[in-house]
Amino acid sequence: MSDDARERTGGQPGGRPGGRRPGGRPGRRTPARGPTRTADTREPRPLAQLAAALRTPAAAAQPLFAEAPKAWQRALPYLVVGLFVVSLLPTTIAVLAGDYGMDGGWSGALGVAQTVPLLLAVTRPVPAWLLVTVADTVGAILLTQADKVAGHPWPWTPMVIVGNLVLMACLGLRESVRTLVGVWLVTGALGAVLGFFQPADTMNTAALLFVLGGVVLALTGALRGLGDARRRIAEQESISEAERSRRTLLEERARIARELHDVVAHHMSVITVQADSAPYRLPGMPEPVQQEFAAIAASARESLGEMRRLLTVLRAPDGAGGGAGDGGTGDGGTGGVRAPQPGIGRLQQLVEATVRAGQPVVLSLAAGAAEAVPPAVDLSAYRIVQEALANVVRHAPGAPTRVSVTVDDDEVLILVVNGPAARDAVVEPEGPGTGHGLVGMRERVRLTGGTLDTGPLPDGGFRVAARLPLGSGGAAAGRHGTNGTNGTNDTNEERS
Repeated sequence: MSDDARERTGGQPGGRPGGRRPGGRPGRRTPARGPTRTADTREPRPLAQLAAALRTPAAAAQPLFAEAPKAWQRALPYLVVGLFVVSLLPTTIAVLAGDYGMDGGWSGALGVAQTVPLLLAVTRPVPAWLLVTVADTVGAILLTQADKVAGHPWPWTPMVIVGNLVLMACLGLRESVRTLVGVWLVTGALGAVLGFFQPADTMNTAALLFVLGGVVLALTGALRGLGDARRRIAEQESISEAERSRRTLLEERARIARELHDVVAHHMSVITVQADSAPYRLPGMPEPVQQEFAAIAASARESLGEMRRLLTVLRAPDGAGGGAGDGGTGDGGTGGVRAPQPGIGRLQQLVEATVRAGQPVVLSLAAGAAEAVPPAVDLSAYRIVQEALANVVRHAPGAPTRVSVTVDDDEVLILVVNGPAARDAVVEPEGPGTGHGLVGMRERVRLTGGTLDTGPLPDGGFRVAARLPLGSGGAAAGRHGTNGTNGTNDTNEERS
C-alpha cells in the first residue's frame, strides 16, 4: 500500500458505489458487482442527442445545438437554414418576377433581403428577424404596384411565410417568452396595418402567418422552457448534493470530536490528579514547586471544563442540553456517553456480534495489540473495522470476510476483505445512502496521520486497508488535522 492515501472509490465493501475523485471532482458511479450493465454505458442514440440539444437553451451569441456532443449535430442548424436559403432565394426571385410581374432588379433585391438574413438566425435570431421583417414590409408595399398582384397572396408571399416560420423556430429555441410574445404581436400588427392598403382581388395572408407563427413560437418556446426547467433542477440537485456532502462531513467530524473528548479528558484528569497529589507523594517539596504544581492542576481543570462545555454543544442536536460532566445525558438524552470508548480489545466482541447476525467473519488479531497503541489510534482502528463490517452486512450479506489487525514498531495495519455476496442474499439496492462510511474512515485516518486504501476486487468483493501510525500519530494529526490533505480529498464520499 502506498504512503499516500489512495482511495479508489469505484465501490465499497460488497460493491458500494463510489462518490468523488480526489480533488472534489464528481466521479461516475459504478455498478455494485458483476458485469458492467450495457444500459448504463451505452451511448445515447442520435435522435435522443438531437432531442436533448433542442431542449438545451443556447446562451447569448451561442449557436443553436452548441452543446451537442458531435460535430455534425452542431453543424446541423447551419445546414438546415442554408438549405432553406438556397431553396427560397431563387424561388422568391422567380415568383416575384414571373407571377407578380415585378421588375427583375427589385425582385432580385427583395429575394436577397428576405432570405439571406436567415443565415444569421442560428446565432442571432432577433437581428435576423428585424432585417427580414423590414424586407418583407418593403416587399409588401412594392407589390401593391406590381402588374400581376391580383389573384395572388398578399402582403406575405408563400416564400415570406416559410422564411418567417424558420425564423420563429430559431427565436423560440433561444429567446425569452417576453421576446416571443413581442415578435408575435408585431407580426400581427404589421399584417393588420398593411391590410388597410390591400390591393383589389388579392388573398390576405396576414392572419395565416399570425396563426402559424404563434403555433411555431409556442412549440419551440415550450421546448426551451422544458430545457430551462431541467437545467434549474440539475443545478439545484448539484447544490443539494454538495450541501448534503458537506453536512455529512461536518456531522462525522463532530461525532469523532465527541468520541475523542473521552480520550483526551482521561489524560487531562490524570494530569490534574497527579499535579494535585504531588505535594503528598513527594514530601519536602519547596514552596515554589508546590505552587507550580498547583498552577498546573488549575490549568488542567480549566481546560477540562472548557472541553466539557464544548462537548455540550457538540452532543446536543440543537445546541442545548447537558453534556458529560454537567449531569446531562449529552447525546440527545441517550445516556450512553458515559460508557468507555471501544478499542482494538473489543474487536472480538464486534466480530462475534457480526457472526451471530449471519455474516461469516474471521478475525486475525495480533497478541497485545490493544496495549500497544495510543487511545486515539485504538478508537480509530475499532471504528474503521466497525464501518467496514457494517457495509459488508449491508451490501454483501453472506460474503466470507476476513479482518486482520497487526501492530509493528511504528504503525497499526488494518485489513478488511470480503468476497462477493451469497447467491441467495438480498442486497440493498444502489442509492445515495447516508454518506458516513468512507467519510468516517477517512476522517479517522486523517486524525492519526495515516493512509487509507479502498477498492473492489476482481472476484466481486471489496477491500479496506488502513495504516495508522503509532508514535508519530499525534504529530501527524497536528500537521494534517481535519483541515489537512494527507493524500485524501476534503469532500464527501457517497456510500449506500
